[in-house]
Amino acid sequence: MAPRQMHLNAFLLGVGHHEAAWRLPASDPAAVTDAAHYRHLAQVAEQGTFDSVFLADKLSTGHAIRHNAVSVLEPTVLLGNIAAATDRIGLIATVSTSFNEPYNLARRLSSLDHISAGRAGWNIVTSYTDDEARNFGADTIEPHDLRYRRAREFVDLARALWDSWEDDAFVHDKPSGVFAEPAAVHDVKHQAEFYEVSGALTLPRSPQGHPLLVQAGASEAGRDFAAQYADAVFTAHQYLPDARAFYRDVKARRCGGPA
Repeated sequence: MAPRQMHLNAFLLGVGHHEAAWRLPASDPAAVTDAAHYRHLAQVAEQGTFDSVFLADKLSTGHAIRHNAVSVLEPTVLLGNIAAATDRIGLIATVSTSFNEPYNLARRLSSLDHISAGRAGWNIVTSYTDDEARNFGADTIEPHDLRYRRAREFVDLARALWDSWEDDAFVHDKPSGVFAEPAAVHDVKHQAEFYEVSGALTLPRSPQGHPLLVQAGASEAGRDFAAQYADAVFTAHQYLPDARAFYRDVKARRCGGPA
């Protein structure tokens, strides 16, 4: 049997995953807004041969703010800072498809991929709370199935935007004066249920082409989505048989066969 390799990911959450971690004597609660804190954690993870760091995110404070603030700095901005302080480790940002626009997000993630020399990842979430919805002009969060339908179109459009520049479109030829080849830059001309986007992305194809796609849904729709789009699946189970069952189920959905 060929040897198998384990991939390790560091899930960085404020100053600790326990809601009272900030109260420990050695903990500095102010570090939740200190980029140096996260740079240090990423550097330690990189030295320890971890493959990636992962930042969660939520778009509201919610009731937990009295005792803990787990998501503070915007992930893609923070990972851009971490990219400058690391060399190899992957950089995975959680970003919602419910409260972002495909063009802006595709551009941000492609920029992160350029800045990090091909280390960007996107943890795709649809958001799930009314608190988040109310920060974006809605009274309640959209129904579950609608959020996933939106997410599918969002990701398809983001991938089309990442592909809007061909690999050899950015010629930057000084003698001829040709910076980019117009015939190799394609308008996406997308018009569907949720989004309309006309043009191409504003920057050349990034080192990876597409950022690594991560997904964490455990529902039926979430598992189907993961099977279709995800390069990596983020999940948590208390018991090994449950984890194995989840693994088999998602793999079967990807392959189109029984678990």
